[in-house]
Amino acid sequence: MIRLAVPVLVMTAPLATQTGSDIYLVNVERFAGGIRLGRPANITDRPGYDNQPAFLPDGSAILYTSIREDGQADTYRYDLATRRTTRLTETAESEYSPTVMSDGRVSVVRVERDSVQRLWAFAVADGAFDVLFPELAPVGYYAWVDAATAAVFVLGDPPTLRIARIGDAEAVVAARDIGRTIARVPGSGALSFVQRRGDDELWVVTQPIDGDVVEPVAPLPGAEFFTWTPDGALVAAQDRRILLGRPGGGTVVWSEIANFTGTDLGPISRIAVSPQGDWLAFVAAEH
Repeated sequence: MIRLAVPVLVMTAPLATQTGSDIYLVNVERFAGGIRLGRPANITDRPGYDNQPAFLPDGSAILYTSIREDGQADTYRYDLATRRTTRLTETAESEYSPTVMSDGRVSVVRVERDSVQRLWAFAVADGAFDVLFPELAPVGYYAWVDAATAAVFVLGDPPTLRIARIGDAEAVVAARDIGRTIARVPGSGALSFVQRRGDDELWVVTQPIDGDVVEPVAPLPGAEFFTWTPDGALVAAQDRRILLGRPGGGTVVWSEIANFTGTDLGPISRIAVSPQGDWLAFVAAEH
């Protein structure tokens, strides 16, 4: 049973079984040659797990995953204009990585009651859930390539990148031994993801959606999370620093755009940039 669009107050009870994390929102000021970040605001200021932010296509709100007192991961929405938090799901299953689809539904990685992880979608209006790729499991992460096509991280040894199309019986293996970030490259028909090289080296690489030619873009400076700005720059984190890199000529020079060393923020992991490029959200561990 799902209940939708119920305004909630932020709860304060910590969940001992999860690593605590918070989502911060910061304004982005663009200028010739770079960007500046404003002062970050903690939009999930409570003990516990708040993670996986994703902007709505119009940039008006953020969807994210939160685990509260019942121990279930559910989907929440934070509205930027009103600063209001709304709970979108309250299910017996856990849902992660919410993303708005082209038809208005929200896709999620759902941990089903038998612990199988598959990609599902729910309608905010009536709460109807549908499994999108019944045969594809266990799903860890994903990104939408177009209205009917998803690039999916499938858990395994090694984990694989698979291209799945709604209605097709089988997903195509596109790469192996990948990391946890998958993203479409802005303004192109290419897909980007993290490729592991050896034990310690993580690279951002690109690949045509319907091709197999992998092009290296840049080594990641820290954790295996990155995102793109609308104009094609990379944003990544290194401990408590946020870095910007502009690909070109087969290399990327990373420059620091924020440094929270010495503050109450813990190490930074996931980062999201609004489709308009005017806001940035990041996840920091509770310090």
